[in-house]
Formats: sequence, C-alpha cells, structure tokens
Amino acid sequence: MVGDMAGNARKIIDAAKTAYGHGARVLITPELAICGYAAEDLLLRPAFIDACDDALKTVARELAGLKGLHVVVGHPEGGGVQSKSVAISKRFNRATVLSEGQTVATYAKQELPNYQVFDERRYFTPGQEACVFDVAGVKLGLLICEDAWFENPALQARDAGAQLLVVLNASPFHVGKGLEREVQMGQRVQHCGLPLVYAHLVGGQDEVIFEGRSFALNANSEVVARAPAFQECLQYIEVQSKGPSEPLSLKGQEISQNGSWEEDLWHALVLGIRDYLGKNGFPSALLGLSGGIDSALVLALAVDAIGADKIHAVMMPSPYTADISWIDSREMVKRLGVRYDEISIAPLFESFKSALSDQFKGLAEDTTEENIQARVRGTLLMAMSNKTGGIVLTTGNKSEMATGYCTLYGDMAGGFAVIKDVVKTQVFKLAEWRNQNDPYGTGRSPIPERIITRPPSAELRADQKDQDSLPPYEVLDAIVQRYMENDEGINALVADGFDRADVEKVTRLIKLNEYKRRQSPVGIRVTHRSFGKDWRYPITNRFRA
Repeated sequence: MVGDMAGNARKIIDAAKTAYGHGARVLITPELAICGYAAEDLLLRPAFIDACDDALKTVARELAGLKGLHVVVGHPEGGGVQSKSVAISKRFNRATVLSEGQTVATYAKQELPNYQVFDERRYFTPGQEACVFDVAGVKLGLLICEDAWFENPALQARDAGAQLLVVLNASPFHVGKGLEREVQMGQRVQHCGLPLVYAHLVGGQDEVIFEGRSFALNANSEVVARAPAFQECLQYIEVQSKGPSEPLSLKGQEISQNGSWEEDLWHALVLGIRDYLGKNGFPSALLGLSGGIDSALVLALAVDAIGADKIHAVMMPSPYTADISWIDSREMVKRLGVRYDEISIAPLFESFKSALSDQFKGLAEDTTEENIQARVRGTLLMAMSNKTGGIVLTTGNKSEMATGYCTLYGDMAGGFAVIKDVVKTQVFKLAEWRNQNDPYGTGRSPIPERIITRPPSAELRADQKDQDSLPPYEVLDAIVQRYMENDEGINALVADGFDRADVEKVTRLIKLNEYKRRQSPVGIRVTHRSFGKDWRYPITNRFRA
C-alpha cells in the first residue's frame, strides 16, 4: 500500500521468513515494494524518502539471521535529507539486494516510462549500469519493469555475466495486458538467451489495478510457472544448472490458467472496489439502484468485493420510473440479501419545480427537469453517505462518460466510479458472465434476466430510451474505443464504414463534455486508455479535426 512503509516492510519480512522456511534462497519483491506504486508527488518529499530508507534498514536488520537468503527489495532512493542543510538532488527507482543484514548489490532502473498513467521522469533519474549478483554460484541480473521491454538493459546484464534475469514489476492492468507481458518477455528471452523471472505487484491503488500473475520463462521462452491473478501469493521457482555452457533450467510449482477477458475484468473491478474502500477506511458502500443494467452490475460487483452486509441499495423512483424497474430491483436485492430502501423523489422533484416556477415561467420542460431528478437522487445518497460514513458508488459507464450522457452533481455524485472505464456493450457481457459464473462462491445468479434484456433508459421523461439520444451502443462503443482509446481519426473511421454523422456526433460530444469528466469521481482503469491520467485534453480549446 502506498505510504505504508512499516506495513510493506512487515509483508516483505514475513514473506522472506516463509520462503526461507521452504528452502528459498532468493526472494523477489515487486517494483517500489517499500513505498508502494505509484507514490506520485510523495516522492518529492524528503521525509517520505527518509521513511523508505528506514523501512529498508528494518528489513535488512530483521532478516540478518537468515543465512544465505538474498532479498531483492524495490524502493526509491535519493532526494531524502542527508543533514539539516543538504539534500540529495537525484532520485532513483532502485532494487537493492539484502543478505544477512548487508547490501550486496543495488540497481537503478534505466528505462523510465512517461506515457499512459506513467510519469516516472517527473520523479526519477535513469540509471546507467547493469547489476549482477551471485547466489550459490548462479548469477542473477536485475531489471525493473520497463527495462525488460527494451533490448539494452537485458543485454547489459547478460554481458556482465548474468545467467538469469530477475524483473521487479508494477505494471498496471488492462484487459489483455497479461498475455501482452508474457509475449513481450518471451521476445526478450529469445533475444538475450536468458531465462527470466517476473515478479509483479498485486492490488488496487486509486484508479489503477495490479493483478499479480507473476511468471517465469525458461530459455526457450516457455512459461514454466504462473501465479494466480488478482491475489497475493508466494510462487516458488527451482533453478538448476546443467553445466557452464548450458542455460539454466527453471521449474515452477504451478501454472495458473489465464481466464477469459470477462473473468479478468470482473476480478479487476472487484479488487479495485475492495482495495479502494478497504485502504481508505470506508466501512460500507451505498448506491442508487434504478432497475437498469449499470446499477445492477455495480451492485453485483460490490457484493462480491465487500459482502452483502456492507451494501445499502436505494431505489429512488420518479414519476417516470416503470413498474418493472421496481419489480426487478426488489428481485435483485432479494437474491443478494443487501439492505434496501425505497425513497420516492416525486415530492422533492415537485418542490424544486415549484421553487423555480417564477424563474422558468414561459419556458418548456427540457433536460433541466431531467437533471433536477438526477440531482435530487445524488443529494439523497450523499446525505446518507455523510451520516453513515459509507461511500457512494456511482454507476455511470464509459459510453456515458464519453458522450456526457450523465448529470453533474446527479448520477455523477459520489466517491468512486466503479465502471467508468467499461463501455456499455461490455456491461451487458459482464452481467451475462456473472450470471453464468460464481467466482466467489455466493451460490447466486445476481442479476434478473429482464434487467439485461430490456432496452436501457434513464427514465427521466416519458417513454425515454438511451438510443433516442445516442447511436446504437455497438456503434457508439466502437467509435469511442477507436477514436478515444486508439487516437484514430474521423476520416479513418468513416473509411472503415462508420456513418459520418455518427462519428462526428460522438467525437463532438467527447470534446464538449471534458468539463464534466474533470469533475467525476476517480474510478477503476481497465483499458489502456481511460478518462483519467491517460486522457489529458484541455477543456478550453478551439481545435476541430
């Protein structure tokens, strides 16, 4: 966990003692394991670096009695205070090898990523030198995350005598990233001729997820070990030497199977909820349950993440709420066993309209009245959050966030946006997957089938359907993914068969609604480009493609 240096050090110490008891002689921790990833501007504070230094010393001291054990610890170094008047100017992303209370080797990350969610050049100076250390006659070369995606650091380690590459990692999850890593590391092994062990971080940190799934590749780029995804574990790798001219042989205890994209995405979202709430001390969660697919999906995810006893679902019907929305909401909460209440917003809605009647005199009803309903709901949920200390989970998806099909201070009001990086077509597929699978042993298919099959509607005016205002979701989501996530141009999309009017409408809405997204809650990143740190567009600009 970021900033919990004492807790992180204790995890490393406990893992080292357990591994040593099983005969291990090397323990590899993830990138920046001492301070957590990403510590962002905490790294600029000398006191933070000093606390990391102290935690590293604690690890060394407490493991000093484990004869022959080498522990590779990721940590920041530099920028801390040397004296009251002198500060170190350079700061490095380090891996230090501790053995019997001493530092026997140290390595500074050379390739500092500065794209997507990464911003390492803001904080670190790149290293220059290879680092190879010896354990029982086997020479191990250190790399840190991005280093292994480039040729030179691995070749440096090989040329310095390494027989095995040891890679510390904190590589954020997105759908498909696990296979991408293994393919890339396989190419690295083929190019340098050395087997590789890849130790990866697990857990949620604000908007990013780290899914673990550490692995080992032999010299033929074959996976010989793979840890389970989305859970902490110790994975043991046996290293054998066949002779001075032969590559090392690696043998793992297990090769966990990779799941479908739906399974990975489900576990990522569950882990994101659990860690965000748990690490920030929220005792419970609230959400508005509408009878629609988005809120149903978020409710099912939340129950899998923190348990039904910590969830409060609130149905807030308006004059436009369909009977089936009531019926399906009641059915779902009955299946899941969460606390459930119904609060009609009709009287409050009428009070708002009455209070504004003089201001709105002579003006026809429009989206203003729709937004008032959403804002009444947001106010009620936030009031309950204030009173109980629970966090409000918002239920808007990426398709809505892209096009502004959401209400500021209404359905966007809350503390954590669970599916803000999941497009609508994926929402339906995730719901279907969860109804067919029970990954956490609840014994339930949580989402009533009609919630999945009925046409989506905000139910803020009579006979409203989402597709009245937006292109079909299959079209909308494809445009969002290609234009927003992949930076493809309007003409390229039209050339591939998309209707120009649809493309121009969606891309115009993406640009117009940047001001809304800047005010949305932090949410879980599950694509290679989310609305968050990945997406940095000015609100005020006149550029039009």
